[in-house]
Amino acid sequence: MRVLLDTHAVLWALRSTQRLPAWLIKLLETTATEVAISAVTPWELGLKYNLGKLPEAEPVVVNWEACLTRLQAESLPITHRYGLVAAGLDWPHRDPFDRVLAAQAMVEGLPLVSADRIFDTVPNVDRWWDAPPPGNEATGAR
Repeated sequence: MRVLLDTHAVLWALRSTQRLPAWLIKLLETTATEVAISAVTPWELGLKYNLGKLPEAEPVVVNWEACLTRLQAESLPITHRYGLVAAGLDWPHRDPFDRVLAAQAMVEGLPLVSADRIFDTVPNVDRWWDAPPPGNEATGAR
Protein backbone atom coordinates (compact mmCIF):
# COMPACT_ATOMS: atom_id res chain seq x y z
CA MET A 1 0.00 0.00 0.00
CA ARG A 2 1.26 3.46 -0.94
CA VAL A 3 0.04 6.64 0.78
CA LEU A 4 0.71 10.36 0.53
CA LEU A 5 1.10 12.22 3.84
CA ASP A 6 -0.16 15.75 4.33
CA THR A 7 2.30 18.22 5.85
CA HIS A 8 0.85 18.09 9.37
CA ALA A 9 0.83 14.27 9.27
CA VAL A 10 4.55 14.32 8.50
CA LEU A 11 5.28 16.81 11.28
CA TRP A 12 3.19 14.88 13.80
CA ALA A 13 4.70 11.53 12.75
CA LEU A 14 8.13 12.99 13.47
CA ARG A 15 7.44 15.23 16.48
CA SER A 16 4.21 14.28 18.30
CA THR A 17 2.81 10.88 17.42
CA GLN A 18 0.09 11.22 20.09
CA ARG A 19 -1.72 13.48 17.60
CA LEU A 20 -1.92 10.64 15.07
CA PRO A 21 -4.70 8.04 14.96
CA ALA A 22 -3.54 4.66 16.27
CA TRP A 23 -4.27 2.98 12.94
CA LEU A 24 -1.92 5.44 11.19
CA ILE A 25 0.93 4.73 13.59
CA LYS A 26 0.52 1.02 12.84
CA LEU A 27 0.33 1.72 9.12
CA LEU A 28 3.56 3.74 9.22
CA GLU A 29 5.29 0.97 11.17
CA THR A 30 4.31 -1.66 8.61
CA THR A 31 7.07 -2.36 6.11
CA ALA A 32 4.46 -3.05 3.43
CA THR A 33 3.44 0.62 3.54
CA GLU A 34 5.12 2.85 0.99
CA VAL A 35 5.09 6.42 2.26
CA ALA A 36 5.24 9.30 -0.21
CA ILE A 37 5.94 12.83 0.96
CA SER A 38 5.48 15.71 -1.44
CA ALA A 39 8.29 18.16 -2.12
CA VAL A 40 5.70 20.78 -1.13
CA THR A 41 5.95 19.54 2.49
CA PRO A 42 9.49 20.76 3.33
CA TRP A 43 8.70 23.93 1.40
CA GLU A 44 5.60 24.56 3.54
CA LEU A 45 7.32 23.58 6.79
CA GLY A 46 10.41 25.67 5.99
CA LEU A 47 8.37 28.70 5.03
CA LYS A 48 6.22 28.55 8.16
CA TYR A 49 9.26 27.91 10.35
CA ASN A 50 11.17 30.84 8.83
CA LEU A 51 8.16 33.12 9.32
CA GLY A 52 8.07 32.15 13.01
CA LYS A 53 4.67 30.45 12.66
CA LEU A 54 5.90 26.92 13.28
CA PRO A 55 8.93 26.88 15.60
CA GLU A 56 8.42 23.18 16.40
CA ALA A 57 9.32 22.35 12.79
CA GLU A 58 12.98 23.37 13.24
CA PRO A 59 14.40 19.83 13.73
CA VAL A 60 12.44 18.60 10.74
CA VAL A 61 13.50 21.47 8.49
CA VAL A 62 17.14 21.28 9.55
CA ASN A 63 17.32 17.48 9.22
CA TRP A 64 14.94 16.90 6.31
CA GLU A 65 16.86 14.04 4.66
CA ALA A 66 17.17 12.21 7.98
CA CYS A 67 13.44 12.66 8.53
CA LEU A 68 12.68 11.09 5.16
CA THR A 69 14.91 8.18 6.11
CA ARG A 70 13.28 7.84 9.52
CA LEU A 71 9.85 7.58 7.92
CA GLN A 72 11.24 5.33 5.17
CA ALA A 73 9.58 7.72 2.77
CA GLU A 74 10.09 8.64 -0.85
CA SER A 75 10.14 12.26 -1.89
CA LEU A 76 7.49 13.01 -4.50
CA PRO A 77 8.78 15.88 -6.66
CA ILE A 78 6.55 18.66 -7.94
CA THR A 79 6.34 18.36 -11.70
CA HIS A 80 4.62 20.45 -14.36
CA ARG A 81 1.84 17.86 -14.52
CA TYR A 82 0.99 18.34 -10.83
CA GLY A 83 1.24 22.10 -11.21
CA LEU A 84 -1.20 22.14 -14.11
CA VAL A 85 -3.68 19.86 -12.33
CA ALA A 86 -3.40 21.95 -9.14
CA ALA A 87 -3.98 25.17 -11.07
CA GLY A 88 -6.97 23.73 -12.91
CA LEU A 89 -8.79 22.22 -9.94
CA ASP A 90 -12.41 23.25 -9.69
CA TRP A 91 -11.99 23.79 -5.97
CA PRO A 92 -12.46 27.11 -4.15
CA HIS A 93 -9.68 26.34 -1.64
CA ARG A 94 -6.79 28.63 -2.57
CA ASP A 95 -3.92 27.30 -0.44
CA PRO A 96 -1.23 26.45 -3.00
CA PHE A 97 0.33 23.74 -0.81
CA ASP A 98 -3.01 21.95 -0.40
CA ARG A 99 -3.74 22.30 -4.10
CA VAL A 100 -0.45 20.58 -5.00
CA LEU A 101 -1.09 17.79 -2.47
CA ALA A 102 -4.58 17.25 -3.89
CA ALA A 103 -3.21 17.18 -7.43
CA GLN A 104 -0.51 14.68 -6.51
CA ALA A 105 -3.02 12.42 -4.77
CA MET A 106 -5.29 12.57 -7.82
CA VAL A 107 -2.63 12.01 -10.47
CA GLU A 108 -0.85 9.24 -8.54
CA GLY A 109 -4.09 7.63 -7.35
CA LEU A 110 -2.88 7.80 -3.76
CA PRO A 111 -4.95 8.18 -0.61
CA LEU A 112 -4.07 11.43 1.15
CA VAL A 113 -3.49 10.95 4.87
CA SER A 114 -4.76 14.20 6.35
CA ALA A 115 -6.81 15.46 9.28
CA ASP A 116 -7.91 18.37 7.10
CA ARG A 117 -11.52 17.79 6.01
CA ILE A 118 -11.19 20.40 3.27
CA PHE A 119 -9.81 17.59 1.10
CA ASP A 120 -13.18 15.84 1.31
CA THR A 121 -14.47 18.49 -1.09
CA VAL A 122 -11.99 17.60 -3.84
CA PRO A 123 -13.34 15.15 -6.41
CA ASN A 124 -11.19 12.03 -6.77
CA VAL A 125 -9.20 12.55 -3.57
CA ASP A 126 -9.55 9.81 -0.99
CA ARG A 127 -8.71 11.31 2.42
CA TRP A 128 -7.80 8.94 5.25
CA TRP A 129 -7.79 10.01 8.87
CA ASP A 130 -10.94 9.42 10.88
CA ALA A 131 -10.98 5.65 10.35
CA PRO A 132 -8.54 3.00 9.22
CA PRO A 133 -8.38 2.38 5.50
CA PRO A 134 -10.77 -0.33 4.39
CA GLY A 135 -9.33 -3.82 4.03
CA ASN A 136 -5.92 -3.18 5.55
CA GLU A 137 -4.96 -6.13 7.73
CA ALA A 138 -1.93 -4.36 9.20
CA THR A 139 -4.16 -1.83 10.90
CA GLY A 140 -6.91 -4.18 11.88
CA ALA A 141 -9.26 -2.41 9.50
CA ARG A 142 -12.51 -3.93 8.39
